[in-house]
Order: sequence, then C-alpha cells, then structure tokens
Amino acid sequence: MVTGSRLPVSVVTDPELGGRWTSLIAGDREWLWHRDEPRRAHVSPGDVFADAGGLEECAPTVRGLPDHGDAWSRRWRRDGKVDLVECPDFRLTRRIRNDAGTAVADYTLTAEPGYRFVWAAHALLDLSPSARIGIEGPAVTRLYPDEGDRWVTGAWPTVDGIPLDRLGPDDGSAVGAVVLTSQVSVHDGPDSLHLSVEADGQPHSVALWRNLRGFPEHAPYRSIGVEPMLGRVFDRATGDDGDTAVVPATGEVTWRLTVTATRRA
Repeated sequence: MVTGSRLPVSVVTDPELGGRWTSLIAGDREWLWHRDEPRRAHVSPGDVFADAGGLEECAPTVRGLPDHGDAWSRRWRRDGKVDLVECPDFRLTRRIRNDAGTAVADYTLTAEPGYRFVWAAHALLDLSPSARIGIEGPAVTRLYPDEGDRWVTGAWPTVDGIPLDRLGPDDGSAVGAVVLTSQVSVHDGPDSLHLSVEADGQPHSVALWRNLRGFPEHAPYRSIGVEPMLGRVFDRATGDDGDTAVVPATGEVTWRLTVTATRRA
C-alpha cells in the first residue's frame, strides 16, 4: 500500500552501458547504490557480471549463462523515446516516461514463439541497516541460501528461520530469494520506494538479494537488491513450467514496471 506524501521520481539511464539506470531520485534522495567497478565500462557480451550498482536490465536470465543475461553487457541505442538492444535470440525495447511524478517503464521483448526467458530490473539500493522490505503476505517465497540452484520454499517474511523483511548490520551473510508477488515497498526512515510489475499472462515475482558482506568470498561488500521480475527463478535453465516467461504466437511479450516514492510527514 502506498501511503504518505507522493514525491516526484526521476530516472537517468545510460544506453551505451547496457541501458543501465544510473540514477533514481525521489525528492532529494538518490535510491540507487553505486560501487567503484573499473570493469563495468569495458565489458563485452559473455563477460562475468561487473557489479557497479545502479539498476541493470537482466535478460534472458539472472544466474546461469550468460552471467546476468545478454542485455546488460551490450550497447543499447536510442530511437526517439525508446531504448533498444539486439541480442542473439531476442530484441528488447524499453520506454521510460514520467506520469504525474511516477516513473513508468514499458518493455517489449521480441523473439521466436516458445522462447523462454527471465527478466529482472536488477536494482541495487542505497539503504540503511534499519530499512525494511514490505510485501503483503503470506506470499510464497523461494529462499536461495547459497549461490546454487537449490531453494527452500516458505511463506513471507520468514523462511527457514531467516527474516527476509529486515536488513540489519553486516553479519557476513548473503542470501537470495524470489517472492511470488507483483509489488514490493522499501521503507527507510521517512522515505518509501514502491515498485510493481504488470505482465498479462506471464509469471512475475520480486527477487531479493541481501548481501551483508557475505559475497564475494575474497572481497565481500554490502549490497541490497530489490528486483521486480518476469519469471520465478534466478536461472531460466532451472525453471519448471510456469517458472519462466514464454513468448506467445505473436512473437512479443510486453510488461510494465512502475516506480513511485513517498515520504511520511
């Protein structure tokens, strides 16, 4: 539920660097977290993911191959008000517009009918340890306790003894989860960010990545991902029927990501 005074949301993207969202500002707050990663400016298709923060467009998978998908590592081009990228198996277009202070991103993926994919708005957010994640529950939640494909199923917000709605201080842990919901809110102090995904006839979810300096093993850092998705798994190769988006006979899948922000008085 969206409560509080609405704040105008503005978005900046970089088509030449994978269509990456480099800024997401509401009021006077920058919501996107960033990290110095020199490799990000020089990636090529098929490279290992270079985590510089912001919001990366991940398709046709998040985990698996290619690492975090094909779209993030390719140069996009701008055609009028639309950004687009051509990948080996699909074409992805995106139009971001402002609707009365709300950021609305409309997507179309074009591919052969039957093509299976996962998409994630891989948003890494700048949040305090006291921030919390708001999802209306109980929602089916798949907890990934490590970097593998295995998950534990439970009900939001606590799965296998882990409270996923709380962040807290760094404790050396790193867990991922996929929550079968279309809406998520992030509350940090008086500020809240609300994200939702709409896709007719396609499975959708919200992925969470809570890395409290538990990853990577040799140089851990803190990063918090809140990621609206099409699909219900991180790796499309591990998905059963209904776990990935599927291109219909029309050859196109369309969906919408909506971002709003509020502040309590």
